[in-house]
Amino acid sequence: MRELRVRLVAPATEPHDLAPGARLPEQRIRVRNLFRDAANRIHDDVVARQHGFDGALVAGVTIYGYLTRLPVLAWGPDWLRRGTASIRFLRPLYDGETLASGGRVAARSGNDSAGESVIEIEGRTPRGEVAVAMTAGLAWGAPGIVSDPGGYPPRPLPALLAPATAAGLASVEVLGTPLLDLEGTALAQAADDLEDPAPCYRGAEGVAHPGLLLRQANRALAENVALGPWIHVASDVAHHDVARAGDQLETRGRVARVYEKKGRGWVDLDVLIVANGGRPIARIHHTAIYRMSVLPEA
Repeated sequence: MRELRVRLVAPATEPHDLAPGARLPEQRIRVRNLFRDAANRIHDDVVARQHGFDGALVAGVTIYGYLTRLPVLAWGPDWLRRGTASIRFLRPLYDGETLASGGRVAARSGNDSAGESVIEIEGRTPRGEVAVAMTAGLAWGAPGIVSDPGGYPPRPLPALLAPATAAGLASVEVLGTPLLDLEGTALAQAADDLEDPAPCYRGAEGVAHPGLLLRQANRALAENVALGPWIHVASDVAHHDVARAGDQLETRGRVARVYEKKGRGWVDLDVLIVANGGRPIARIHHTAIYRMSVLPEA
């Protein structure tokens, strides 16, 4: 298999030129626990160990931010405007560990006029275990399907958070809407936190990092539900446009599903991030374990 050599500042080739089997350069990143002081105490060593982990978990949104380097390397800003991603977190990663990630072009359909290219990405722990799996896609030649903001009405954040129970989550018809005013310094800081050197996140024309966007889906859950320690386990993301400095982001959504799995409480959210009241930025299907089993005392 040939190695696909790409530059950081721009896509090296058109998406329809990526041959199936081509590999992307491996990335080795020392992961960081960026949310050690967050309200979600699964990012605290003591609390995480109470739930059977070796220490505080590095957040899924952080790991996603690391992995998005690869589709941006391959496709440049086009992926940020209209690409897709599906990510699953399979094993925990801890602060200071090295995440080795690589990708390969898994498929390409269509022709130069219209089609889609798909990259499969894996991130491995220092022990060689697959910790995270992600599929990224980019289509060309036809208008993308853009979510209608009218189907995602904004709501004020609740004065009283819903209890973290199946009944409490099921009672939430429409989630309260977290807001985020984007500033240029905040956009650069989000990329700096992830040690992502791509210039597209900086300067007067800088855009919001996809890791920053995915954080908003976490906020949609945490600012509507009275959670204890909880874990983000998966997300499906469809980009509709880029967000820039000066935009105000609204994270609108609903609880799509509440269910039990392996003795834990799980929830799926259907979220749409909207800029300035009407421009769709990204639709996210977000899955989390909202209620965790506490280990019995020895």
